[in-house]
This record gives sequence, structure tokens and C-alpha cells, in this order.
Amino acid sequence: MKIIPPKPFTFEAGERAVLLLHGFTGNTADVRMLGRFLQSKGYTCHAPLYKGHGVPPEELVHTGPDNWWQDVLEGYQFLKTNGYEKIAVCGLSLGGVFSLKLAYTMPVVAVIPMCAPMHIKSEETMYKGILAYAREYKRKEGKTKDQIEAEMEQFQKTPMKTLKDLQQLIADVRQNVDQIYAPTFVVQARHDNMVNTESAEIIFNEVQAVHKKLKWYEQSGHVITLDKERNELENDIYQFLHHLHW
Repeated sequence: MKIIPPKPFTFEAGERAVLLLHGFTGNTADVRMLGRFLQSKGYTCHAPLYKGHGVPPEELVHTGPDNWWQDVLEGYQFLKTNGYEKIAVCGLSLGGVFSLKLAYTMPVVAVIPMCAPMHIKSEETMYKGILAYAREYKRKEGKTKDQIEAEMEQFQKTPMKTLKDLQQLIADVRQNVDQIYAPTFVVQARHDNMVNTESAEIIFNEVQAVHKKLKWYEQSGHVITLDKERNELENDIYQFLHHLHW
């Protein structure tokens, strides 16, 4: 079966823009429904797709945080070039880490990190996540069990420099969270098994924004944008953006 690769998207509406950032091993589908919802409320939304994402996992491991940060900056620049001066940034997981980094390196109206890690549980946990992603991708391609096992055996021989670089990125961002002054809405799922949930408290406590809030979603897991409380989350994000001084 041929997998249709995900693409970046731009949903145009009003002059207020939101840059939407997906997570590690995720893709733009993770923030697509949120983008459509915000568009219906008059916000233009743009989501870049990071290099090595939404493609065979063998390509993912040859890219890293520097490549993906470049994609984030290009997404921000895309909105600027198209005349959007007022940009908020909202990111899931690794996208949340990048949203925080953008908030202390570029002018943004607001920042919304969702289930964003401030430290990694362990490199082993991340590695298991990559293997699970690789296996699932191959399954969706319609490969046989034997084919998948043979390819996974090869895949596990690939060095994963990406993981060390990811840990370093997260450590760097954590060091700089106190440079954020833009209004901040920290979103955290209670049943998040991917990141240490105290990361949400770290972000909330360390950002220097006067206008900041933290909300826990009691029924949701890590990919909160696609989980049980999706509608509540979308509405909360809209309300937060709506009451800002654009």
C-alpha cells in the first residue's frame, strides 16, 4: 500500500496568524483539526512539516533538531513574507519545545506549548518510540510480517545521533525559558506517557510572562490535539488567543 505523505498546510482567514508545530515522529495531521477550527474563528494557520517526517523512518534518522528548527524558522518567515505581522505560535511535544524557542528568539504575540518536555524520560524511551514509529510505518505500507522484521533488524543497526541532539536541544531551551515574556498558555495532558508531566510546571513557573496560564486535561494522553478533550482544548486555545492584545 502506498502511504500518502503528509504536507505542510496553510489555512487562510484573518490577519491574525498562528504557526502550528507538530511533534517528533508526528506530522501536520496532528495539528490539522486545530488549524481548521482556528481558521473557522478567523485565524490564519500555517503548519510546516519537518524534514524526515511523514516519510520512511530510514530518512528520519538522517535528520535532526537543526534541520527541524530551520523548518520552524522558514514557517515563521513564510507568514511574515505573506504579510502576517501578528503571529502566535502553538506546538505539540517537540513542537512545543520549538514554540518556546521561537518565543525567545523572534517576536510572537503568544506561545502555547502543549505536552512539551523540559527533560526526556530517557534515551531508551525515545529509542523505543522511534522503533514503534518505524514498525507502524512499515505495517501501514502493507509489508508482510517477515519483511517488517527483516527491515527492523537492519534499521536497528543505524546509529541514532538524533536522540543525543534532541536531548541537547531540550536542555538548551529549558535554560532559556525565563527569557519568554509573551503571553503563555501551557497545555498538559494528565495521562501523558511520553513526557515528564512536571515539565508543564517548570515552563509555567519559569516563563516571565505577566499573562500566563496552565491547564491540565484530565482525560487526555500525549497527542492531546487528537484525544478525548480535543474540542475543549480547541475552544480554550481560541479563548486564550481571542482575549490577547493583538
